[in-house]
Amino acid sequence: MIVAGCLLAGVAAAVHVYIFVLESLLWTGDRTRAVFGTTREEAETTRALAFNQGFYNLFLAVVTVVGIVLLAGGRTAVGATLVLAGAGSMVAAGLVLLLSSPAKARAALVQLTPPLLGVVALVIGLVA
Repeated sequence: MIVAGCLLAGVAAAVHVYIFVLESLLWTGDRTRAVFGTTREEAETTRALAFNQGFYNLFLAVVTVVGIVLLAGGRTAVGATLVLAGAGSMVAAGLVLLLSSPAKARAALVQLTPPLLGVVALVIGLVA
């Protein structure tokens, strides 16, 4: 189950790197605006906020990946701590999006489901 948890957390990290790219690098592009449902004017106005928010997503991914690498290298305590902190924060952010913007439920579920499943699998693997 630890391997399954790490794989799911890795998927979650990849999703968050993708979100980083959209928010921090491609925010005003046509395809990104279509994904987030923003107009050109809204994208220009919120560009600095999106840039910053994208880095939050990147940092969550980095913490999670470092944890996975440490777990794979036998550093169970610190690796699991980092995976649980990174993936758990992804779940929390997805819940905030879901509760604050119910119209964005699909995006919230994409953001929170893989890390939630990863956390559950990892915890089961650690206590079993």
